[in-house]
Amino acid sequence: MAAASPAPSFMKQLAANEKSVRDRAVDSLRIYLRSRKEFSEIELLKLWKGLFYCMWMSDKPRNQQQLARDLADLVDVVPRETVVPFLDAFWKTMAREWNGISSLRMDKYLYLVRQYLYVSIRYLAKAGWKDSDMIDRFMKILTDTPLNAREARIPNGMRYHVLDVYLDEVEKVDNEYDAKTPFNRLLAPVVLIQKESPTRTVRERAKEQLDDERVRTWLGQGEKHAGEVKKDEDKPQGEQKEDACLGEGEDWGGFED
Repeated sequence: MAAASPAPSFMKQLAANEKSVRDRAVDSLRIYLRSRKEFSEIELLKLWKGLFYCMWMSDKPRNQQQLARDLADLVDVVPRETVVPFLDAFWKTMAREWNGISSLRMDKYLYLVRQYLYVSIRYLAKAGWKDSDMIDRFMKILTDTPLNAREARIPNGMRYHVLDVYLDEVEKVDNEYDAKTPFNRLLAPVVLIQKESPTRTVRERAKEQLDDERVRTWLGQGEKHAGEVKKDEDKPQGEQKEDACLGEGEDWGGFED
């Protein structure tokens, strides 16, 4: 990864008061991203801090939605070797800033997150789902940050939103591309957080998604969902005894949100 270099002159303009100045800064950023193949993590985090406040300064719903789409389209601008670090910096920035977003500004960030899920999945689909390493790396980003099961610094609000919209974006991309979508791999972060989160409400929200009719159709599981535990008779004898010791309805429910 490249060493950090001085911030480009347009960075401060991303958070300017005037929309025209911010728009020009985003245009300059687009050219800048195309021109470089390597960025340090700190450079990308600084860049995303600027973009976060670019969105912060944007008003009027139509302008906000267009800006969110423009920022999401940057994924198709950055060189291939930068895509994963760029996405990683986006999610780390959103996790860091989430709790400071006021209710009046939250909607535009919710839309930005939805757009980033969509373009990320679309990026994988454009390659016909043949880039197995890229799929694994994107799934790792999800499990490390927005759908991290145990990290207390990840806001549950972000977890809930990603869980709520993830299937919609998977479905949208699946409908747009003919290649066979690897649903099991795309759903793995949801399965993991449903199994491992210590917070009852997070597990319940994830289970709702795994019980969605679309998941059953995608996986051909009928009435079963992707994260369903083994039936008691299918478990090793030791697991059956452990469950029996808990007693019916006495399983540990985890922490309340």
